[in-house]
Amino acid sequence: MRAMLELVRAPAALSVPGDTMAGAVAAGRSPNPGLAVASVLMYWSGMALNDWADREADAVERPERPIPSGRVRPGAALGLAAALTGAGLAAAAFAGGRRGLTVAGLLAGAVWAYDLGLKRTAAGPASMAACRALDVILGAGAGGRAAVPMALAVGAHTYGISILGRAEVAGASPGTAELALAATTAAAGLAAAASLRRGAAARTGAGVLLAGYLASTLPVQAGLRAHPDPENVRNAVRLSILALIPLQAAALAGNGRFAAAGALLCSLPLGRWLSSRLATS
Repeated sequence: MRAMLELVRAPAALSVPGDTMAGAVAAGRSPNPGLAVASVLMYWSGMALNDWADREADAVERPERPIPSGRVRPGAALGLAAALTGAGLAAAAFAGGRRGLTVAGLLAGAVWAYDLGLKRTAAGPASMAACRALDVILGAGAGGRAAVPMALAVGAHTYGISILGRAEVAGASPGTAELALAATTAAAGLAAAASLRRGAAARTGAGVLLAGYLASTLPVQAGLRAHPDPENVRNAVRLSILALIPLQAAALAGNGRFAAAGALLCSLPLGRWLSSRLATS
């Protein structure tokens, strides 16, 4: 069971439900728990598929991972990825109807395209960002257009994570930290812009949470300029994944959903505790 939890990066999934929650409130809707479940299932499917696709490279670069270490068979990982994708599509159809199934189908296609082909190309970071942006749109339902700014914010942050992820084995190059810092700054700016038309309390709440988001990401990313070794890069990736939670909470607060923002933030310490005990990158 522990090997399967490592395979799907179980603790990192705590960063996922906030995508659909942010998309929903941006569109003026209440968050749909069923779409959040679909989102998590899609995320887990992508993680399992990622390790199946990378099993030969991981045998050399990351032999401790579940497949190269022999704790999970390759066929079991691929089967799990397919089953989780199917479950995610079914959950999206049940919770979001035809539109939910359509967006979830696009998301599934983007996830499989990334893991099976785009990951190791120049388009890799952008395709990963598109996956998380679609996750936000999934939560928005019929009001997808209103959720575009927040989808771009989450996508920008994910772009930075993907850039860092490429340096987990060899260490960061001189430009890695700068690209990650630029992506984080862009994410904060887009999220702030999404709350500009709201009331003073909403703008203040969003501002406080965005300040916390930047405080949790910028220092560790900037530190890679002086200490670019792989261990520090992997730590930056773990912290940056969980930093999505205050970014998503800022979107909720920026739309006046303060209780939901607080509830989402409560998952952050749990995610940090779990990630210290299970591999998440």
